[in-house]
Amino acid sequence: MIIQYGQALSNYLYDVFVAKFDFWLAFGLVAQLFFTARFLVQWIASERAGNSVVPMAFWFCSMGGGLMTLVYGVVKREPVIILGQALATIIYVRNIMLIIKNRGRSSKTLER
Repeated sequence: MIIQYGQALSNYLYDVFVAKFDFWLAFGLVAQLFFTARFLVQWIASERAGNSVVPMAFWFCSMGGGLMTLVYGVVKREPVIILGQALATIIYVRNIMLIIKNRGRSSKTLER
């Protein structure tokens, strides 16, 4: 029984990541990696600062990865991805606008 589940999982992963591999799958994977990089950026910045901070690079990774994922969702006609990323991207852009607007004032965002 466990062997059957292992084989089924292996077949599924092969089908998803090898048999159906094309430009858009590669694009979507890169988009997801770019989006996920924001957590690494935030973690490193927080470790350097000694407390939890959200650097400007976090928002640029969010926006870039989110836009790329949105493009992927539109091309693949995935409504869940389209709705989620379209709304989230608005928030990322707004946060960047607020940071730039308040740059001269005391900001909670690191400038690195």
